[in-house]
Amino acid sequence: MGRQMLTYLADVVFGLFTYALLLRFAMQVMRAPFRNPVGQAVIALTDWIVKPLRRVLPGVKGIDWASLVGTFLLQFLWLLFYALVFGSFSLTGVGIPFLLLATLLALARAVLWLVVIVVLVQAILSWVAPDGPLSGLLNALTFPLLRPVRRILPPIGGTLDLSPLVVIVVAQLLLMMLPHIEASLTAMFLGMGAR
Repeated sequence: MGRQMLTYLADVVFGLFTYALLLRFAMQVMRAPFRNPVGQAVIALTDWIVKPLRRVLPGVKGIDWASLVGTFLLQFLWLLFYALVFGSFSLTGVGIPFLLLATLLALARAVLWLVVIVVLVQAILSWVAPDGPLSGLLNALTFPLLRPVRRILPPIGGTLDLSPLVVIVVAQLLLMMLPHIEASLTAMFLGMGAR
């Protein structure tokens, strides 16, 4: 029971800040507005790590390196916490390189989940509250993903837009592929560590 509670608390704390940093990075890359409740919450949750990192990592060509590095650091610490508390993890050998690769794969999973959630929320709100306070943010985050699909698959009958469904299905398929990639890379790293 104690282990389950510790896992839950770690997931909540690390997940909240990691996803907030990832969303901040995506919002800046996509030029999404921050003057909305979500944008203000993201800034409040992430300024503690982004502002100090900006002193060493300034943004270049629209890429907020401080947010991206902060996201990577928190995801790395999240996995390191699990490895040290729940597993037999060694910081020697292939441990750290494996953890760095696992961090990249975990961030890929987080990006795909973020895509699914944002596209789903945007699709729902476009029906019920198309001019709501989050419409500018959601449109800025989803249109670059939906635009290529809409070129290939225009709205049916001029009104039924299937592009959100296509983007969600593709993201889900990629999420299904990730465990196989992780298993292959884990086997490769374990083989390297056994030598």
